[in-house]
Amino acid sequence: MSLSSTPTFGNEALTGGFIDPVFDAQSVFKKAMDAMARPGTLQTVEADVAPPAPLGVAAGAIGLTLCDHDTPVWLSNSLARSSLPEWLGFHTGAPVISDRLEAQFAFIEAGMALSSFSQFGIGTQEYPDRSTTIVLEVQSLEGGKELALSGPGIKDVTMIGPVGLPDALLRIWNDNRALFPRGVDLILTADRQFLCLPRTTKITATEL
Repeated sequence: MSLSSTPTFGNEALTGGFIDPVFDAQSVFKKAMDAMARPGTLQTVEADVAPPAPLGVAAGAIGLTLCDHDTPVWLSNSLARSSLPEWLGFHTGAPVISDRLEAQFAFIEAGMALSSFSQFGIGTQEYPDRSTTIVLEVQSLEGGKELALSGPGIKDVTMIGPVGLPDALLRIWNDNRALFPRGVDLILTADRQFLCLPRTTKITATEL
């Protein structure tokens, strides 16, 4: 390989990864699997991670843990313009792509408007796992209007109260659930906290 074809990374891309990559990744992976098995359960990332702004700690830790050179990643506008593509590339080898349909993971900044999840990969009837997992940042995962979760992995009902969800999320999510077994899975993150919403989870507003 010639020097001219060697990728270059700025200082921000080289720093901020896991201090103990094996231990930290195992810890986050265990929390992520638990969060998927028990939708709505709040998890807290304990590892010291410093992804490029505006990405938060939990979202960055999930990226470091679940992304690798075989997982194409799509980034929303502000994230794509930051040092995040280089940061993910350096620490995980994950390719950042522009085609949402081909992305295995999508990272979306807080405050971005959404109209549909069908613009991402939703899998097929034969291979529903070939879909996009969306990591969506919000202002907070606590203190907002309560939403009731039900479905597989939930005994009776689990309540969550995220702040800063996209306005149309409930409609978008209902459309997504209707595609089952196809559809996206959703991870909500805020600072060091995250929770998972598999496509099987039903979300109901508790107040109008």
